[in-house]
Amino acid sequence: MLTRRIIPCLDVRDGRVVKGVKFQGLRDAGDPAEQASRYERDGGDELVILDVSATAEGRANAAHTVAAVRAVLGIPLTVGGGIRAVEDAARLLDAGADKISVNTAAVSDPALLSRLSERFGAQCTVIAIDAARREGGAEGWEVVTHAGTRRTGIDVIAWAEEAVARGAGEILLTSWDRDGTRSGYDCALLTAVSTAVRVPVIASGGADTAQHCVDALEAGADAVLAASIFHDGDTTPDALKAELATHGIEVRR
Repeated sequence: MLTRRIIPCLDVRDGRVVKGVKFQGLRDAGDPAEQASRYERDGGDELVILDVSATAEGRANAAHTVAAVRAVLGIPLTVGGGIRAVEDAARLLDAGADKISVNTAAVSDPALLSRLSERFGAQCTVIAIDAARREGGAEGWEVVTHAGTRRTGIDVIAWAEEAVARGAGEILLTSWDRDGTRSGYDCALLTAVSTAVRVPVIASGGADTAQHCVDALEAGADAVLAASIFHDGDTTPDALKAELATHGIEVRR
């Protein structure tokens, strides 16, 4: 049986870790390299770094931050934010990333996923999908981009299927509605996407308790990503794993 992964996430802006609610109201949460080293010691299986202002500011991801984190990190590292071309991805992989996550640029140019997958492999190509429940009481979710500031009208399930068909080997699925709220993952969203595709799905947005992680994994997620609960010192990856194990969930100890 494959073990389920616990993945701390570092949202980075101007070389510092930040955290907000629904991608807004960002507050400082420390130095990326220091946080990364601590999360590995505390049992994180992988780490995700997302440059949350690169797309909005129209610039590339800061490779020096990736290099600084890689210098202290031994676990797999996924990097996203500001990746618009194969060359951007290559620069970050050279800096120490193991996987590349694309979001807004792939929505604008879906063929980017194919180019990344062909150059670096599907195992290196992650599609990050920010999903918001449709407004006005309509069923389903739509893709939002530019750090949640733009609603696209694109159906999340259809986009997940297309992204995988184009070469994405993993989905980082964030509920915009739950991000930073600590109200639990959107399990209905996770089930809908995980049953539609055959690649791993990482649950993101809303974690507060071990039970939330259990719920997400039972809803179909292959891994759970969290930020606030680790940044604020409420728990550690190892502590979460201990609780998941009591529910019969296989984790790497």
